Amino acid sequence: MTNQATETIKLPQSDEPIPEVQYITDNNCLLAIIISANFDRPGIHFFTPGDLSQQLAYMKHSTGKIIEPHVHNPVSREVFFTQEVLMIKKGKLRADFYTEQQQYLESRIISAGDVILLVAGGHGFEVIEEVEMIEVKQGPYVGELDKTRFTGICKD
Repeated sequence: MTNQATETIKLPQSDEPIPEVQYITDNNCLLAIIISANFDRPGIHFFTPGDLSQQLAYMKHSTGKIIEPHVHNPVSREVFFTQEVLMIKKGKLRADFYTEQQQYLESRIISAGDVILLVAGGHGFEVIEEVEMIEVKQGPYVGELDKTRFTGICKD
């Protein structure tokens, strides 16, 4: 038994393809979203559907824009699966993607300035160039109960 979601997720609709945004899927199941460091559009752009437990957006505003002060209201949420966001500050990382059944699908290179949201399925990484990254994920962390480790691919 794996610890990842298998539900089908409806991707946000766009009027045009956005080459700086990659959606990694397996049989209509969203595994990951990669936002290139080159993404540069004014306004607010959400890359995740509203019902996903981790939301990912890009925001670009001009000098002087006011974002009204606010607090977030207490809202009961039920989260079953850990989803994580990696922000690559420096270096280069190969991300390997796996199905729910731990079968290898594909790999992508993630570089400084890129952001990746890991939603479902399995994943592993190899550092290509010394990397510095920030990880954001739901808590609380429950140690080894939080994940199932398995043998992945080995690339030279």
